[in-house]
Amino acid sequence: MIGQKQQFVTIKGTKSGLSLHLDDSCSFQQLLKELEEKLSTNQQKDSPLISVDIKVGNRYLNRQQQDEIREIIRSKKKLVIGSFESNVLTKEEALEWKKQTDITTVAKIIRSGQVFQVPGDLLLIGDVNPGGTVIAGGNIFVLGVLRGIAHAGCYGNDDAVITASVMKPMQIRINNLVSRSPDNQDAGNEMECAFIDTHENQIIIDRVQALPHLRPKLTRLERGMM
Repeated sequence: MIGQKQQFVTIKGTKSGLSLHLDDSCSFQQLLKELEEKLSTNQQKDSPLISVDIKVGNRYLNRQQQDEIREIIRSKKKLVIGSFESNVLTKEEALEWKKQTDITTVAKIIRSGQVFQVPGDLLLIGDVNPGGTVIAGGNIFVLGVLRGIAHAGCYGNDDAVITASVMKPMQIRINNLVSRSPDNQDAGNEMECAFIDTHENQIIIDRVQALPHLRPKLTRLERGMM
């Protein structure tokens, strides 16, 4: 009995278009050959423009290899690359990811005219005075009075939050949304947090006790120790 030929390219339909799963154990040339054959066979002349997501598993593709795959996709007039997804990171990508997920802890006062920025989360032990600015790629935690400007999720993170012992900011930003502290807000004795309400697409300020429910990933360390 003749065995069935191993498939190196698997094509699946998705809500957004097509998903191509490329085998990560064969040679790259084998992959290109089968990709060309399958896309030519499945091409439909009357179909609308289709987005294609490329999933390569545990294979690392350099820039030239990605371009070769792009060339094959682009040669099919109704197909366009949506994304490349790989389980493999370069050392530089891993270091950049680590920067953006690290917590930077500082004890200082951010005075008027000063700007303090970190790539990941910021834990500031001190105040942000009016005219001072703190910016973070992730979350901002202020153990002090926030009277200046705070911008969390500055690289496009809608899930970022801002917390402060006393929340009286001139302005708060999360990703590209902006809000100001209400003029009639009285400083209370409880820590507060600011987050994006995705249903209303606006920044909401609430008690910090709401965070474990709103952003459960903030407690990942606790879950990992259980």
